[in-house]
Formats: sequence, C-alpha cells, structure tokens
Amino acid sequence: MPPTEARPDTGPSPEDTLDLHLPADFLALLAADGPRRPAVAARDLPADALPAEDLLDRVAGWRPADTPAGRFALVPVRLDHDLPLVTRWMNDPAVAAFWELQGPERVTADHLRAQLDGDGRSVPCLGVLDGTPMSYFEIYRADLDPLARHYPARPHDTGVHLLIGAAADRGRGLGTLLLRAVADLVLDHRPRCTRVVAEPDLRNTPSVTAFRRAGFRLAAELDLPDKRAALMVRDRDPRPAP
Repeated sequence: MPPTEARPDTGPSPEDTLDLHLPADFLALLAADGPRRPAVAARDLPADALPAEDLLDRVAGWRPADTPAGRFALVPVRLDHDLPLVTRWMNDPAVAAFWELQGPERVTADHLRAQLDGDGRSVPCLGVLDGTPMSYFEIYRADLDPLARHYPARPHDTGVHLLIGAAADRGRGLGTLLLRAVADLVLDHRPRCTRVVAEPDLRNTPSVTAFRRAGFRLAAELDLPDKRAALMVRDRDPRPAP
C-alpha cells in the first residue's frame, strides 16, 4: 500500500507543505548536534554511536519477534545493498497496482532515499523471516505525516505500510502474522505510542482482511489524495501472555 506523501518525481503537492511540528526534545537534539550530517544506516554503527533517541525510538535496535512462522525482525534498508531486491518487489504487478513505484531502480531509490535522508519520521525496513528478507515495511510517525490531515491523530501514532515480496508467500496468512508481530514490536518499543495505524486502499481486500485478522479495527474510510483508504487501528490493549 503506498504512502500518502507525493513521490519524488511528481513535483510539489499541497500535502507536502503540511506544517508539522517536531517534538521539542527532538529539536533540541538537532540543535545540539549542529549542521545536519549525511544519513548513515544505524545497523552500520556501533550501539554506543547511535543517538539516545529518535522519532521512532531506534527501530534498528528493536529485538526480533517469535511468530508461528519463524523468527521475524525488522532490519532498516541499506540502499547500496537492498535496492535490487526492493526494486524487484515493486515491479511485481500485484504490488505495483497499489504502491505505484514500478520502473527502473532509480524510482525505488528516490522513494527510499527520501526516507533515509529525512529526519527519521519514516524508516524503510526489510521484513526478515528466519534470516530471509521476504517483505518490506515502512514504520512511520503518522502524527507527523500528511495522513494526520485526514483523521484525528494522537501524539506518537505510528503507521505501517507493507508488502509481501514473493507471490508464493501471499494468500497463506503470513501477512496477518507479520502485521500482528510488527504492531506488537511498535507497542513494545514505543511506550509513548498508544496505537498503530494503517491506511490500505479499500480496493485491496486481502490487505484490509489481513489487518482485521491481525487485531486492527476499521475506524473510518478516508478520502486521501491518491486513494480511498480504510483507516485501520490497533489500540494498545492488554495482550494475553504467550
């Protein structure tokens, strides 16, 4: 399911000029650090070199989750290493129908680079199951995203975009398992977040169904600039012990 912001080659959009205010603690961190430095993949740095916090509470350091399908981890994308794989997935017709990022590597690269070189409000990740990259996720601050124009956002709402890479992995319940695992990871590692949200295209029935089965509820239907979406919400409810 595609993100709500305009893609790099489409030119400016009113959605891109949304006046979103960063938390005071993050602005103070930027001021202390001085001029912005080129982005470096967090997994390439020693743990003690990472900032004390960021807008998404250090996704790179989130521990893996055990699922019925195997051990699952979110691993932030490395453009120099992961671009061919993500590009291949984006060119699958079933994926392209909703993400609309088909084309040469530069199309995917522009999309990834906009996040990797940004302020940390969206982190592109590979979903790695038992050591094999098999899905793509974007974990993002929904309250700092243009999506916040279209629903009553709460501070620290965290959004999820996803795709399952291989056709063989679709249609057998993996999407539900991974969405449940990712929502749990967000809520476990982001104590200030009270809910996880998503906005799949209403036409994407398998995706909406997977969210429902993963514990999300349909909160509203939204008219976004590029689609009519289902606002899916997973609240921070007590979860039974495993």
